[in-house]
Amino acid sequence: MESPFFRGWILAAAGVAGLVLLAGMGTKAQEETIAPDRGSLASVGRLTYVRNETSDIETAPFGHLLAQSQFGLASTLILGPGYTTEEARKWFEREANKGLPAAQVNLAIMYANGWGTDVNYGAALLWLHAAADQHFARAYYNLGILYLWGRGVRRDDAEALRWFKRGAELGDSDAETNLGYMFDEGLSVPKNASLAASWYRSAADGGNPLAENNLADLYLRGEGVPQDDRQAYRWFRRAAEHGHTGARIMLGYLYSQGRGTHRDPEVALAWVMAASLSGDQRGKELFDSLVAQLSSEQVAAARKQALAPEAKTERSLSSAAVLR
Repeated sequence: MESPFFRGWILAAAGVAGLVLLAGMGTKAQEETIAPDRGSLASVGRLTYVRNETSDIETAPFGHLLAQSQFGLASTLILGPGYTTEEARKWFEREANKGLPAAQVNLAIMYANGWGTDVNYGAALLWLHAAADQHFARAYYNLGILYLWGRGVRRDDAEALRWFKRGAELGDSDAETNLGYMFDEGLSVPKNASLAASWYRSAADGGNPLAENNLADLYLRGEGVPQDDRQAYRWFRRAAEHGHTGARIMLGYLYSQGRGTHRDPEVALAWVMAASLSGDQRGKELFDSLVAQLSSEQVAAARKQALAPEAKTERSLSSAAVLR
């Protein structure tokens, strides 16, 4: 069976990826890096306005398959009950004007995505640069995204590389992942799989699912690192447990072939189902092949595993949600 490799391509989220978490109404902010796919330069973003439970989440659908990769998800805006995007924007604007860099990035994200206001890339750039002037890593990352995709600026891979590098040097895991991808694909720099692996590993060590998936893919292919199925399994497993759907399908492939782990078609099917139930249909061919190998009872058991990822058994799947 041919491997369903999910090699990365540059795929954009709708607008700028917002990954700054402002906890509550105070001015203290912390940065949260949430990313879901190998090579997708766009990350799932979470923007929290109040501490209440999620009441409204906007997301973009998964994109179609391009060279065995997938679109990243759009940034998400999470609001507490009774709050509107307009109120969120006004609150971020007030805090941004006080000089809080996290609020400046969040306000930029709202302008870039048209949340509570019209889309305005000029305003987004203004606030991102204000935060970047304070050496805020998330601003560097988002500026890289804008230049990479030519949103509000002329597309410029070299400028995107520069901003990703600045963010990576400050330890932003998404910037590290994107910088690795630039070396992986030779975007404005000579291709260098070893450097790509180094940046992916740095981000993966910090728990970035996209980087974990990308690093696993390098191990599976033996690019920039020695070919090692066990290491590929290890990193795909971590990415899958962090909600990366492409990694879940790859785990299904590894279990179906017994590569890096024991062969277990039922577990393989459960992982592919888990990805499918989360909206990622790229494993359909593998799914059909596995179903043909299993009894109806085994298929039902696999479905149960896919629907109950919290099970703490050898056959358990990840308890992490795909959408974060």
